[in-house]
Amino acid sequence: MTRTVSNAMHSSLSGCHTCGLVVRLGHQHHYRCPRCGSGLHFRKPQSMERSVALVVAAFIFYLPANLMPITHTAALGKVQSDTIMSGVLYFISHGDWPLALVIFTASVAVPVLKLLILSYLLWSVHRRSTRRQLDRTKLYRLTEAVGRWSMVDVFVVTVLVALVQLGFLANIEAGPGALYFSMVVIITMFAAMAFDPRLIWDPGEESDEREN
Repeated sequence: MTRTVSNAMHSSLSGCHTCGLVVRLGHQHHYRCPRCGSGLHFRKPQSMERSVALVVAAFIFYLPANLMPITHTAALGKVQSDTIMSGVLYFISHGDWPLALVIFTASVAVPVLKLLILSYLLWSVHRRSTRRQLDRTKLYRLTEAVGRWSMVDVFVVTVLVALVQLGFLANIEAGPGALYFSMVVIITMFAAMAFDPRLIWDPGEESDEREN
């Protein structure tokens, strides 16, 4: 696999990120895909810088997303505010273990796991590590596959806010935590999109070139 990528770069070939067409770039710097018109480049421009900035921003938003209320529930004049974890504990105390597990996995475990994986990938690329390159590529694919499922909690809050509007009897409003949590999910998705997994393989290509 490393040899194939190296030969592609030496032949000035680049794949379009939008439609997948392989195009020969030559010696110019700015190209458009002849099929879909998207920009072409050997590596995503400023991939590391943009990914690092987005991951740091996601870590910053993650704290208020979990510490601030995600919903405000008013029933018969009494108001209760719930964070993500208090909602999980509520379902556990009422015996709804499957629902609690789904919310905890989608809203707590997945965002943390995705941020840790992206941080590890960025650190390993910065170190120009040549170890376990295939495993790191699989980790990147995992972050892309599971990232969108973190929006389950936001979707549930949106549905509850729309359906439960009964005036004095019952009323549910989204809390500030819902906004911060949405930002975490969206930012981590953009961070994964900004990261170029081909950077994982570049150090191995350079070492092969030196050996030859």
